[in-house]
Order: sequence, then C-alpha cells, then structure tokens
Amino acid sequence: MTSRHITMMALGGAIGAGLFKGSSAAIDMAGPSVLIAYLLGGIILLFVMQGLAEMAVRNKEARTFRDLVESVLGKYPAYFLDWIYWKMWVLNIAAESVVAAIFIQYWLPEYPIWILALSVSVLVSAINLLSVKIFAETEYWLALIKITVIIVFIIAGLILLLVSFGQHSAVGFSNLTSHGGFFPNGSMGLIAAMLVVIYSYGGTEIIGITLAETKNPEKVVPKAVRSTLVRIVTFYLLPFFIIVSLIPWNEVNGVPESPFVMVFKMIGIPGADHIMNAVVLLAIISSMNSGLYGSSRVLYTQAVDGRVPKIFAQLSKRNVPVYAILMCTLALYLGVIVSLYAGSKTFDFLMGSLGYTVLFIWLIIAIAHLKSRKKQSANSSVYEVKWYPYTTWIAIIALSTILIGIIFTTSIIVTGITLAIYIFITLTYLWKGRYQQN
Repeated sequence: MTSRHITMMALGGAIGAGLFKGSSAAIDMAGPSVLIAYLLGGIILLFVMQGLAEMAVRNKEARTFRDLVESVLGKYPAYFLDWIYWKMWVLNIAAESVVAAIFIQYWLPEYPIWILALSVSVLVSAINLLSVKIFAETEYWLALIKITVIIVFIIAGLILLLVSFGQHSAVGFSNLTSHGGFFPNGSMGLIAAMLVVIYSYGGTEIIGITLAETKNPEKVVPKAVRSTLVRIVTFYLLPFFIIVSLIPWNEVNGVPESPFVMVFKMIGIPGADHIMNAVVLLAIISSMNSGLYGSSRVLYTQAVDGRVPKIFAQLSKRNVPVYAILMCTLALYLGVIVSLYAGSKTFDFLMGSLGYTVLFIWLIIAIAHLKSRKKQSANSSVYEVKWYPYTTWIAIIALSTILIGIIFTTSIIVTGITLAIYIFITLTYLWKGRYQQN
C-alpha cells in the first residue's frame, strides 16, 4: 500500500458511523458545546498519533501495535492492546452493519433491518477477500467520495448560514445560544459527549497495523499522520459547526435520518436528501471495510506469532489472510443476529463500549511513547515529536480525566459489560502464561 492508500484508510476508519450517526447522540448530550468536545478530541488525537508515528519509524521491524508496545511496556500491555483493538473493530463493524441498514431503510422501509444488514455484510466480506491492492483501491475511492461530499456539505451549509436567496433567509448563528445557551447541559453534558467523540475519532490509529504492508513506512507513516489529522479535525469541526448553527440542537436527536440528511433537505434541491443518504451509506461501508481489514490483520499477526491457531496465518493465492478475515466476518453476522431482536438500538448499545476501548488504546499508545525515548535515544535523522514529553503528558492526563468523567456519566450496564470483557482478556493472558509454564 502507498501513502494515499494509508491516508484514505485512516480517514475511512474514522469518518463513518461516529460522524454520520453518532453525531445525533453527541449533540443531544452537549448541545452546541459539542464543538469544544470535538476540538479537544482532535488535539488529543494529534498528540497520540504523533507518538505512534515516532515509534513506528524507530521500530522498522514492527508489523502491528504489539510490536511497538511490547518492547517498551512488556508482554501484558501488548497482549491487552492487541485484543481490545481486535474487539473494538469486530464490535464496530457489527454496529456499523446495523447503521448501514438503517440508512438503506430510508429507501426500503418495508424490509427489516436484519436482512439489509446481512446484505451489506456479505458485500464487505467479499471486498476484503480480494487482494490487498483491490481492497486498498476500493477503500481509497469510497473514502474520496465521502470526503468530496462532506466538502460540498460544508460549502452548502455556509451558504445557508450566511446568504439569503429566494424565500430563504440567512440563518445566522443564533441557534448556538438561543436554546439553553452554548452549554445547555452544563459541563457534565460536555464530558458525556466525549465518549462519543473518542469513539468517532477511533480508527485513525489503524495506521499502526499497516506497517507490514506499507512501502517505506518510515516516510509514509509520518506523512499519513500529518495529513490525516488535519483532514479529520476539519471534517468533524466544520460539519458540526454547520449542523448546530442551522438546526436547534434539541431537534437533532430522535429523528430517523442523519443530521447531514436534514441539512441537505433544507437546501431544497430535488433529491438532495437521497444523494446525501447514499453518501452516508457509502461512508459506513467504507468504515466497515477498514474495520474488517484492521481486525483480520491483528488476528493474522497473532497467528503468525503462534498466539492463536496457525490456520489464521494462512494466505490465499492473492496473499490475503482468508481464514482470519472469515473469522472476523462472524462479528458482522453477530450484528445481524442482535439486530433481529434489538433493531436500530444495537448501534447505541455498542457505541459506549467501543468508546471505552478507543480511550484505553490511546492511553496505552501514549504511555508507550512516553517510555520509548528511554529505550532509544532521540535521533534527529528520523521523525520525532517536537514538544516531547509535554504533548504526550497532556494526552495521558486528558484521557485519564475523560475516563473518570465517563465512568460517572455512562450507563452502568455498558461500563459493566466492558469491564467484564477486559477482565476476560486479562484472565486469558494469565491462563496462557500458566499453561506455557506447565
């Protein structure tokens, strides 16, 4: 894969259901102050990704997160990171298969969600079973399409805000403060929204597992990090600014369509809402595409190192880990089964647990970067974080603060299920260590 593939893959992983569907939940929690939440999340993401890029450049033998973390923090943190990252992607693609089905229902309301989710799952599975080059090209064009439309959305939204034409009067910015103020739910609403924010930005760190299939990673990865971060913050902050300015924040949640579709309806162009709904659907499929790639490669590298059955390390004639992909696709069909009973609520239920997981992934990466310089001295000939260790410490402190706040503002059921999964991963590590000793 080349730099353009890696950059678009990171964008494809991060600009998906969290933006197009999760936006409603984030706005409902924080109101217009959701803009501050996404700005803070973007800054934290920048600091974490800079550390990831530096570690990737210094460890040229690394193929995935575990290789970057294990040499710095030890076996357990690396093991834990690998499996929560795998868990994040398999649950995410399951959740997003349901979200994709919800958007298809915009056109086909007579079909149940589980049938539509099944159709999307089969499509994404087929794309990933092809060669890496075909997968990368597919993901590149899917990501490019949704980025182009987001740009059109931004331009159209700014016109609606600032320009009066025909029977339309410029909306202006009164909605930012007219419905309970900029912080309608106070600081706790802002903190609660951070879980959605962290989940939404999750997926960018997929760059860390593309190392084995990337040409010249020491040059490609830093470049991809820089370009990806600028675009992600832009593609989140500007759209959210337009949404909360055009639509009263308390009218966003509780409607079936995405806020993006609502804005395109306001434009008044015939069929504009259908165009936007189609783009949102492509965005979700793109994110699922990246997620299945990420989860299958984690499983593949585990198999190569003998941590899971060797069958998952077998490659097809096109050099694709076919059994690892098929194993991860089971999560897609698990999402289909859950949606058979939970319907559209499946996504909301899974999003909280996924937010916790992204938070822990970022924390482990930041802590590993903080200690990595002690293992290997700085070298000006390669990429390095300019303001180390201050930026890394800021990221660690911010993520820890958000974690504490989220624990007190998130459903105890979601927190309990996530904790149970983490305990299970830890117990498997302890059991495996004891088994190997015997």
